[in-house]
Amino acid sequence: MFKRILVAVDPSPARHSVIGMAGDMARLTGAKVSVLHVAPSTATIAAVVSLEDDAEAKGILDEALTRLRDAGVEAEGTVVDALTTQIATTISSAAEEWEADLLILSPHHRGSLEALINPRVSDAVAHTSRIAVLLAPDHESGNEH
Repeated sequence: MFKRILVAVDPSPARHSVIGMAGDMARLTGAKVSVLHVAPSTATIAAVVSLEDDAEAKGILDEALTRLRDAGVEAEGTVVDALTTQIATTISSAAEEWEADLLILSPHHRGSLEALINPRVSDAVAHTSRIAVLLAPDHESGNEH
């Protein structure tokens, strides 16, 4: 079924359920997992400004890898930098480059007005992806970590 799963994680608490779901799917199917964390930045008139420091980005990735490996899942991962407007295409491109057959990420629920002004990354990825996309729920039942 699934042999290569790309899981996209961010700093939100929803990453715990995303990592848990990726681990569960990998164990069920024997898949390898690649964890991707996109460290966001924004462009101003004068410069590109990072919205997350390198240590925080590495910590998010390391946490995901440790949890997956501790669960017996073969996992690798990377942090990439991208503008906030390019996060969805960065995730989709990484999935294609790694030849993933499943992509797991969090939907980050928002109000309809906010979603209209600032579309969700998960919506953009799901609508443009050429592989299966699984949106993990915000929280694991009974387990936050």
